[in-house]
Amino acid sequence: MIEAIPPADVQITPSLLRALLEEQHPDLADLPLVDSGNGWDNRLFRLGDRLGVRLPRRHQAATLIEHEQRWLPELAPRLPIPVPVPVRTGRPGCGYPWSWSITRWFEGSSAASTPLRDPHRAAEQLAAFVSALHVNAPYDAPRNPFRGVPLANRTGSVDGLVKQLEGVVDSEAVMRIWERALRAREWSGPPVWIHGDLHPGNLLLDDAGVAAVLDFGDLTAGDPATDLSVAWMVLPSSARAMFRDATRELGDAIDDDTWMRARGWALLFGLVFLANSRDDAPSEALGRRTMAATIDGFASGT
Repeated sequence: MIEAIPPADVQITPSLLRALLEEQHPDLADLPLVDSGNGWDNRLFRLGDRLGVRLPRRHQAATLIEHEQRWLPELAPRLPIPVPVPVRTGRPGCGYPWSWSITRWFEGSSAASTPLRDPHRAAEQLAAFVSALHVNAPYDAPRNPFRGVPLANRTGSVDGLVKQLEGVVDSEAVMRIWERALRAREWSGPPVWIHGDLHPGNLLLDDAGVAAVLDFGDLTAGDPATDLSVAWMVLPSSARAMFRDATRELGDAIDDDTWMRARGWALLFGLVFLANSRDDAPSEALGRRTMAATIDGFASGT
């Protein structure tokens, strides 16, 4: 059965947000509010012309926004692409139980539904971004049991997703690639900062290329291959090769084993998108594109 987006644990309405603003940020409370819908973990609003508001909609995601509030102000200055650093923070109140954030509003369109105007330019931008991000993380960096971990830790998820998607994906091809990825040497370096959820839905595009990288809720430390999987999710094969070369030139440690692990992560994410795409055409299309890129390019190494 194809699953839908998880249900909310808390109902978040414009009137609730307006009450929170009046209580905690009264100077912003009269700005126009536009409901921008639900993400997987957060409810989004546009506040006036220049600000956005993100409020966790599930208990499981409540601590993730706190990770952004803690770490993005430190990470953002060295990143070459804008990220949603909180400009104000909110606390529980008015019956709402968790922390929430006010950030800059970024104009642009999602890479999940908008074709890249210049894939090679995007490859260069993404290579610069991951190379700047993937530096040794401090001991107290957030830990995530699902991202940045050894691929073998995710085998149960892959097995379950393949069974769930029987008849939708080529199970033999999926498992052949997954087993090959598992044979790749594990990451042996120190844990590095990783975005953890670097897929097209978290990339905003404008005429100049990648305008912003969003949603750092899965920010963690571990294997950089998790983030490198973006190459199969957003780039065509020729730009994918450029991305790999550019990251190597910028110092990211992408050897053949890391690249194979990255393909394994792309395979996993493609399965996840397909398995959670009910009534969500963009997620289904992204899942199918990712699976095709991961499987079709396997023989040629792209």
